[in-house]
Amino acid sequence: MPTSAELDATDPLAAFHDRFTPAPPGLIYLDGNSLGRLPTDTPRAIAALLTHQWGERLIRGWDEGWMELPVAIGDRLGEHVLGAAPGQTLLADSTTVCFHKLAAAALAARPARRQIVTDAANFPTDRYVLEGLAQQHDREIVWATPAEAHRAITEQTALVSFSHVDYRSAAITDMRAISEVAHAAGALTLFDLSHSVGVVPIGLDADGVDLAVGCTYKYLNGGPGSPAFLYVRTEHHDQLIQPIWGWLGRADPFAMAPGYVPGPGIARFLSGTPPVLGLAAAQTGIELVIEAGIARIRQKSIALTEYAIALARAIPGIGIGSPIDPATRGSHVALTHPDARALTAELINDDVIVDFREPDVIRLGLSPLTTRFADIDAALRMLQSVSGRSKRANSRSS
Repeated sequence: MPTSAELDATDPLAAFHDRFTPAPPGLIYLDGNSLGRLPTDTPRAIAALLTHQWGERLIRGWDEGWMELPVAIGDRLGEHVLGAAPGQTLLADSTTVCFHKLAAAALAARPARRQIVTDAANFPTDRYVLEGLAQQHDREIVWATPAEAHRAITEQTALVSFSHVDYRSAAITDMRAISEVAHAAGALTLFDLSHSVGVVPIGLDADGVDLAVGCTYKYLNGGPGSPAFLYVRTEHHDQLIQPIWGWLGRADPFAMAPGYVPGPGIARFLSGTPPVLGLAAAQTGIELVIEAGIARIRQKSIALTEYAIALARAIPGIGIGSPIDPATRGSHVALTHPDARALTAELINDDVIVDFREPDVIRLGLSPLTTRFADIDAALRMLQSVSGRSKRANSRSS
């Protein structure tokens, strides 16, 4: 196996590492699947917005591009990252709010159907939203894994919702296959792309996906709390009624007219005033991903995860909780160990930033634009050291 130095020397995306604010000396950051690094262009973009657009143009900024940002950035993201034609994607609200809007709209569009199919291991916010909607609207949750979806989906299914990449294991869900089964039964699909957007090739239009949401602060490097995005397939724009009626989702919002009339196309899924500062930060991160190209990002992602798995297999007591086949694995690696929580804490204390997921997973988030092979090598050496210390301590205590 090539050394980390050899792999870094031949990395076609190596130059992007310097497009991000450097970590403090000695810190190894492998948590880009939770919060991406800060692009060096972001502070400049925010400063320009503050000093020129807000500071000098003031309220005129709304007529000089601010109002169009949710759809304009959405189209860039859709075309280059999501596999979505223009007019189907916008940035607005948090992932939870976007998810609630689309799930509620889907259920309202299938009023006679009582069932929602989702995974008991799905990301918590998705489960909570669906459970809340089921309780409020007398619907039933049918718990099933993506592999079980074809058996769980029936003529009573209104909505099928899964994550594209599982937040624990990094397993990739076949969106096309699930959409085909759901559509054959007359149900709608809603996918969460938070752990795949910006790092795994996505083809929403080609896969027949109805609805999708995702965050921009992981592999898109939009910053903490940056606005999420939502996707609504064109054919559903006139049929779906989203539940959070706000002035910017109305036709001709500045008419300030009585009564709510949904706006045209994807704009009807807006609610409140666009978060301009957050949109500017998200835009910078999205443009970096577009510049690098999803094909090259995916190629490096596979190389990073393969390298991490190969090194982890040599550490006694460490298991692999992610799919072994790289075609079915996202860009993080789940390492399993009975003392995963304690080992994660020790790693973080030693300036190796990873994270823990119940019950026994140490997640390594390998963001291709910012992670070097040398980072993985150093992190896995540290993991071997701390797991060895833990084993010796447990042996003494017994």
